[in-house]
Amino acid sequence: MNWGTKVVLGMAAFMLFIIGMVTYMFKNHGKDALVEEDYYEKGINYDKEYEAETNTLQDDAAPIIKLSETQLILQLKDSADYQLTLMRPSAAAKDIKSSGKTQGDTNLIIIDATTLAKGLWSLKIEWQANGKHYQFKKDIMI
Repeated sequence: MNWGTKVVLGMAAFMLFIIGMVTYMFKNHGKDALVEEDYYEKGINYDKEYEAETNTLQDDAAPIIKLSETQLILQLKDSADYQLTLMRPSAAAKDIKSSGKTQGDTNLIIIDATTLAKGLWSLKIEWQANGKHYQFKKDIMI
């Protein structure tokens, strides 16, 4: 085998490698938990998120988080309509989204913790109370 044949075989192997990588990337597109599909829209609406987080800090409205064996309890300062997202960084399929109105006079949000896998979760809660929008984010261990 002369050097010309080795160069052609090397180039063919490299092209097969590139074709395999492209095929792999297209096959796994959309399965990445770290990328959001609507990140452009979220970037445009970032001012609203920033204002909601600022309202939370200025009004001292951060929720009180309590974790028991069976429940994750969030207590808000005022009665509110909320949207709650619990994201599992290691598995996007386990993410939980819920919305509703706080319960009782103590303004509680109760999540069944028995269905949640042990480990790190990212908590994001958005709510509206007294004509203002609020947002709170925190990583929690269950």
